[in-house]
Amino acid sequence: MAKLSTILDQIDSGSMLLPEFQRGYVWNRDQVRGFMRSLYLGYPVGSLLVWETDTADQAVRGVVPGGGVRQLLLDGQQRVTSLYGVTRGRPPAFFEGDPAAFTGLRFHVADEVFEFYAPVKMKNDPLWIDVTELFVRGAEWQLERLSSDARNWSYVGRLMKLQNLLDKEFYAEQITGADKTTDVVVEIFNRVNSGGTKLSKGDLALAKICAEWSGARATMRSYLQRWADEGYEFTLDWLLRNVNAVATGRAPFSALDDVSADEFEQALTDAAAHIELALDEIAARLGLDHARVLPGRPAIAVLSRLISDNGGEFGDAAQRDRALYWYIHSGLSGRFAGSTETYLNQDLASVSGPGGVDELIARLERWRGNTLTIDPRDLDGAGKGSRYYPLVYLVGRVLGARDFGTGGEVAAAAGLRVQPLFGKAALSRAGYRPTEINAIANFVLVTPESAAEMARRRPEEFLGRAAEAYPGLLASQCLPADPELWRVERYRDFLAARRELLAAAANQILEGLRTGARVDAPRLPRMVLRPGGDDEIDIRAEEVGALVEELIGLGLAVPERDAEIPDPETGRALSVAEAVWPDGLQPGQGAPVVLELDPDGADLPRMAELGYEVFTSVEALRGYALRRSREATGGAVSAPVPAPPPVVAPAPVVAADPAAEFHRAMTTIHQQARDETGYSATYLLAMLAEDGGVETAKRLLASATVSTGFTALWQKGRLDLTVEALVLDPRFAGLFTAEELDAARSRLAQFGFHA
Repeated sequence: MAKLSTILDQIDSGSMLLPEFQRGYVWNRDQVRGFMRSLYLGYPVGSLLVWETDTADQAVRGVVPGGGVRQLLLDGQQRVTSLYGVTRGRPPAFFEGDPAAFTGLRFHVADEVFEFYAPVKMKNDPLWIDVTELFVRGAEWQLERLSSDARNWSYVGRLMKLQNLLDKEFYAEQITGADKTTDVVVEIFNRVNSGGTKLSKGDLALAKICAEWSGARATMRSYLQRWADEGYEFTLDWLLRNVNAVATGRAPFSALDDVSADEFEQALTDAAAHIELALDEIAARLGLDHARVLPGRPAIAVLSRLISDNGGEFGDAAQRDRALYWYIHSGLSGRFAGSTETYLNQDLASVSGPGGVDELIARLERWRGNTLTIDPRDLDGAGKGSRYYPLVYLVGRVLGARDFGTGGEVAAAAGLRVQPLFGKAALSRAGYRPTEINAIANFVLVTPESAAEMARRRPEEFLGRAAEAYPGLLASQCLPADPELWRVERYRDFLAARRELLAAAANQILEGLRTGARVDAPRLPRMVLRPGGDDEIDIRAEEVGALVEELIGLGLAVPERDAEIPDPETGRALSVAEAVWPDGLQPGQGAPVVLELDPDGADLPRMAELGYEVFTSVEALRGYALRRSREATGGAVSAPVPAPPPVVAPAPVVAADPAAEFHRAMTTIHQQARDETGYSATYLLAMLAEDGGVETAKRLLASATVSTGFTALWQKGRLDLTVEALVLDPRFAGLFTAEELDAARSRLAQFGFHA
């Protein structure tokens, strides 16, 4: 047993460290809050597992003064790091992560709750105690704040109870013995940490390398950061794949077992240079120059091996282009969407074999059924997150897409935007499905100035003018020349025609790479991609963005946006979801989570079979995340949210309580929306049951954007049935602040409705 204060002192002295194979800090604020609450209430918070070993033989993180035997923390990193950060006001020396997870914790001495600092709620309220300052500066100055009101002296005992948390004891179990190698300890770690973040195969391989070269992980991260600064997003495992390909020519990480630290360091240096060359050529020959349009990332390991085999070059220009031809088709076909390691191993063997790049192409052809062409049907239903999305960017860049406003090449401008040609709001009002609205055949490359102009005009207006003023412009954007197809009512015909043109152009460009016809093509400049899409109201994107920001604020993981989910066995796209958390909302904990707002276009049964937790509305996912948050902080609900009472028309009452009357009115508009428009806001009922009508309305008004229900009712032309409209009913004006009433009025006015 050891006091918590002793454990923290051991970290300060460098006698308790982390083994290098451990991942960084991954807890979120709610987990920190829940942990501190459990400590304060005396609940069990688990034990520690430490490995006592000579740090001269191990790769560790933290301060190691003089080497020697130290304790390496195996199980308990998140708890100990959280406690250290909260009570010391800084992260420990071995910290890797976001310190915001434990910064700004407050304790309310009257209610005995922990929350993170909220200025409006806590400013100038002496009952909210800064927990970190309590431990760093002591209790005296906190007592001075409380003494401003004599009634607060009753809370002094609670303040001292909090300060004495460090006197509590943790049980720490030790692993000792010369037979406890890194491999053995890693296996022990994974067994005892079954509920936490598992180590990947890459982590295990890197752990062995770090035992000999302690700087391996930091050096790799420096490369990843450099590429991130250039607009690319790669993972540690991805970089390790490339190093493995260069060092061993194989895909399984186990191949690195026979690679010495010196050999690994050299392979890392070489792989980084080869990756740079591959990225430069992909950008210069294909125009794919940032993360959003970079397909088939596992395939870059094969390009790294090819460059390595050729002494740091692709070979001649013709071989370079054939390699890029293979790279694009491997990404578009989903070659590595399923058994990544198996196919990567095959392709590494092929590229280093006598057939080289030609054998790579032949193998891919056999895998695809002897065809490497893009069929227009491949683009049907493909959205911005699909594997075919880069084709729009590739074709536009290579063909020199010209701007609708100036007639000049978009590439010559200071930046570009990928913009829907037909505005999303107009298509939604016309009744088109989300998959049609977000189809990649609806996207063009434009300058920011033209994007704003397009958002104000119908396609038939600006396309007709641009076609007349700038001959050849439509062809540069692969747009149909028939003016009849530029009208909203012919949108589906437009999509079909543009898919044909995009596929034909892409096939011509890619076949030119294979045959050598494009060897002398000019190099394309790197572009600055301007953020954002169309300037019209994109309710769904705003709503998802607001949810993501809210969840990140809770300390949950950053999702992949507009992400394609492939079937691991066939590579078939199961969904192009609005947001995906592949490692769970909390990294490494729980099943992968998917937000799919167009369930009719997704294979939900197969996704469920593969273990995905799929949510088909923003409210449902928000509710799930908030319930998990309450559970993490000790406010778990042991039963499902109770079903709301049957919805009935409100009976007339005498001197009705306005809040109760408002609650009944909320259930009534739900029933009207269901009966009159076919829209049933099931999560609204759950919110009403849990929080009541007034609080539910306040929560919705406080949101950064409109709710899914607002979106649905707007599309159906019934904003009169929204919560915002009900809030503005004169009967209920006294229940809401002036700011809340203004928010409801402004939101409705933005969408052309005046209550």
